[in-house]
Amino acid sequence: MDIIKKLAQELSLREHQVQQTVTLLDQGNTIPFIARYRKEATGELDEVQIRALSERLAYLRGLESRKAEVLRLIGEQGKLTAEIEQAVRGASSLQEVEDLYQPFRPKRKTRASAAKEKGLEPLAEQILKQEKGDPASWAGAFLSEEVPSPEEALSGAQDIIAEYLTDLPEIRQLVRKYTYETGIISASLAVSPEEANAKEFQMYWDYAEEVRKIPPHRILALNRGERLGVLQVKIAVDEQKALAKLSQKAITNPHSPSAPIIEAALADGYKRLLAPSIERDIRRGLTETAEAQAIEIFATNLRSLLMQPPVRCQNVLGIDPAFRTGCKVVAVDQYGVLLDYTTIYPHEPHKRRAEALNALSRMVEQYKISLIVIGNGTASRETEQLVAELIKSQGKSLRYLVINEAGASVYSASEVAREEFPQLDVAMRGAVSIARRVQDPLAELVKIDPKSIGVGQYQHDVNQKELSRTLDAVVESCVNYVGVELNSASQALLGYVAGLSKSVANQIVEHRVANGPFRRRSELKKVKGLGPKTFEQAAGFLRIAGGEEPLDNTAVHPESYDTAREILVQIGFQPQDMAIPDRLKEIRSGLKALDPAQTARALGAGEPTVRDIIAALGQPGRDPRDELPPPHFRADVLKIEDLQPGMILTGTVQNVVDFGAFVDIGVGKSGLVHISELSTEYVRHPTDVVQVGDVVSVQVLKADPELGRISLTMKIS
Repeated sequence: MDIIKKLAQELSLREHQVQQTVTLLDQGNTIPFIARYRKEATGELDEVQIRALSERLAYLRGLESRKAEVLRLIGEQGKLTAEIEQAVRGASSLQEVEDLYQPFRPKRKTRASAAKEKGLEPLAEQILKQEKGDPASWAGAFLSEEVPSPEEALSGAQDIIAEYLTDLPEIRQLVRKYTYETGIISASLAVSPEEANAKEFQMYWDYAEEVRKIPPHRILALNRGERLGVLQVKIAVDEQKALAKLSQKAITNPHSPSAPIIEAALADGYKRLLAPSIERDIRRGLTETAEAQAIEIFATNLRSLLMQPPVRCQNVLGIDPAFRTGCKVVAVDQYGVLLDYTTIYPHEPHKRRAEALNALSRMVEQYKISLIVIGNGTASRETEQLVAELIKSQGKSLRYLVINEAGASVYSASEVAREEFPQLDVAMRGAVSIARRVQDPLAELVKIDPKSIGVGQYQHDVNQKELSRTLDAVVESCVNYVGVELNSASQALLGYVAGLSKSVANQIVEHRVANGPFRRRSELKKVKGLGPKTFEQAAGFLRIAGGEEPLDNTAVHPESYDTAREILVQIGFQPQDMAIPDRLKEIRSGLKALDPAQTARALGAGEPTVRDIIAALGQPGRDPRDELPPPHFRADVLKIEDLQPGMILTGTVQNVVDFGAFVDIGVGKSGLVHISELSTEYVRHPTDVVQVGDVVSVQVLKADPELGRISLTMKIS
């Protein structure tokens, strides 16, 4: 297989683009680096395209490797023919290769292998030829001590035929296609209703749906219910129709005396061997598709969450709410530096509400707090009411925000948290995380395992290795898209910069502590373990504000500094002028007048690179997240009982799943906007309309305080 040609065809790219990109990947270049700094080579492929190419490349190379292995294994059995070799080499999927290998796959002792040991394989082969003659008379020639009668000889031959036919690739493919297209997947309760005691599976206690139409999230729900022993799941087809199709395929002479034996072998083989195997294949395929969908949703949600705009220039009060153990409260300055901390006990069983209000009021006044951030865990609702009361008494522009605290406990018990705050207990570190993740969501959330952030569906039911790989790629993508301030970034944040391993990120921090702030990007070369290749990959994504080289505070790669300086000279400036606000305005005006294509030709540089340099020179220190709308702050609190159908409210999207979006409207319980209520137009998937963190207007359809369910619509009349 010509992998380059196949990739080009599948991804609708030019072969030259694919070849260059594959070469760059094989040379150990990271995807963010290739996408940002090797546009001329790739024909300006973006990160999504390069990642898709990389994944498909890995699959196709794995396919070729498996083909070679299968050919070797069949060859070692002495059964490799030119026809089989051609079929294996021409296979386009791993499933097809495995189907071709199935007849040669070593098996544990089976009825067929036992019959073969008794010398009955020639009889089976004779029956399969479907020639004239009586199979019973043929069987007489195979009698022995182990096969005392013709009936037993024919029974053994039938076992061999059953296994042979159900191993044939064309038979397996026929049944797989038929089962997928006509099968019904059903679920029933595997235990008594009292034992089940799981409302999330109640809709599946008596459930059936066409295999080809079942949505991915229902597959994962069925899998979970089955794994927990609550549900029994199976796929059923019209068995008689399936056998009729098999007979047409396998029986070439219906009038042959051998036909009934072959038909009986097919019926036995289908029920005993083929149907269970194909059901496993189909459910495995459905699960892989469903897991890929769930992982994609998680990745999309995670990207939206990480790319939330930072709340800058505000001192923040972070509260990790609780009942018995008290609410942990921290004050941090606008840079996330811990100023003060305390524990208040306003709720059950202590009820020291007045004391708690006084403590909060004191911290707000003393540290000039303008925003209070509350985690959405236990006692969140009661703490929200307490804060609303505080805001009313303050009579100033104090606001609050309830955020998803998922992962705060993971961070607080981590080595990173212990190093940052050795003097704080675990719960208090969680409050710091809650406060900081509003000030800079990306910088704070990278300290937490992405799987613990809680913005997906069924994340515990999917392939954990694939989930981790995908989510790590999302974090890496976000970190490098935004850029990292070299002199203030944590080890956790640096560890996601293209080319930097966790150990090299640690070395950078240690070098910074020992030698003071980096003054130039080039000083990175002095860091232990950071060689030329690592510097090449990472340097463009690292920023130094106020350093000796103004270009170090831009997305311009050091390899292009000479080109960047020449561009500035063309419009009458030097890099140092970028640090002066009035001159920066003039620089931007001059850059706008440049023609990238003409400039690139004049400088002997690539046009995409020149275009990016022009954009970067006008925006030193740019953070693309600042261009997004800020989060929705609140000053008062609503109760679910206050909601009435028709009310229009503003809310924040907390999570997006296959069937809709959950929106926080400030009543302590997120409401569901079903996919059918997201738009007046057809919606393929909720992520096409909303993203995590979006501030949206919604209308109340129904609120059920007893069940705690809220139905919302974005189709506001």
